[in-house]
Amino acid sequence: MPDARWLLVVHGGAKTIEPKKEEANRRGCLAAANAGATVLRYGGGAVQAVEAAIRSLEDDPTFNAGRGSSPQASGAIEMDASIMDGRDLSIGGVAGVKRLKHPIEAARVVLGKPPVLMVADGAERFAADHGVALIDLAELDPAETPNPERDTVGCVAIDMHGHLAAGTSTGGLEGMPEGRVGDTALPGAGLYADDAVGAVALSGDGEAIVRVMLAARITQAMENGSGPQAAAEAVLQQLARVNGEAGAIVLDRQGRIGAAHNSDHFALAVAGSDMEPRAALRARELADLLDE
Repeated sequence: MPDARWLLVVHGGAKTIEPKKEEANRRGCLAAANAGATVLRYGGGAVQAVEAAIRSLEDDPTFNAGRGSSPQASGAIEMDASIMDGRDLSIGGVAGVKRLKHPIEAARVVLGKPPVLMVADGAERFAADHGVALIDLAELDPAETPNPERDTVGCVAIDMHGHLAAGTSTGGLEGMPEGRVGDTALPGAGLYADDAVGAVALSGDGEAIVRVMLAARITQAMENGSGPQAAAEAVLQQLARVNGEAGAIVLDRQGRIGAAHNSDHFALAVAGSDMEPRAALRARELADLLDE
């Protein structure tokens, strides 16, 4: 990808979106894309752009992350997030955190440190020791819970220097037991980024995604010569083995976009150095917008 070009794709979840929620999903994804684009436009790195975009989604109760997190069976909220830097394959993840307004910020703090994944109170203490503010859980105050139409959020980006990053964040799966961790914080399952290949971020049935290691399979397909769209579409078919539902956003190292899902909808937005930010509720709609 030539210098000075950059690109970012965000998703707000593979799910079913009621007509009355369509505008909120478009607006929220566009706001996140703009947040990430602001970083990239002024020379910032892919990791910083991914964090900025996901912070925006965590602030929006439309999505199942941060403020909009779904309560588990006990009524508690436990959040997971992770971020991966394609330059050196470094990974930072947190799981089961309750007192972080922006779990993706804590994941970025872990990035590059000796731990790869930290959980629960230990993750919160580590984040606080590195300057991340802890909050009263009541401050999250989800605007609407429960809301079965929300799902994990994610972002992939390539900066003007050709570096790639991927990130994910989730409020978990409504009604699950405390301590449950899905795919979001697990590299190779919910996300992956490698400057030599591409970046992937997933959303959907966490247990199904983990069982077939979707992000790793998509990355491998690209490494073996598939384009990002073909890789996403082909690998999602593996979900039939475990009766799962998911969506994937993909960028390869040339800056080509892939997006696919077997859910009814997939809230998406894209922004780039040579395009205005735009949003879609299905992968096919996004592809049509990019072809215009």
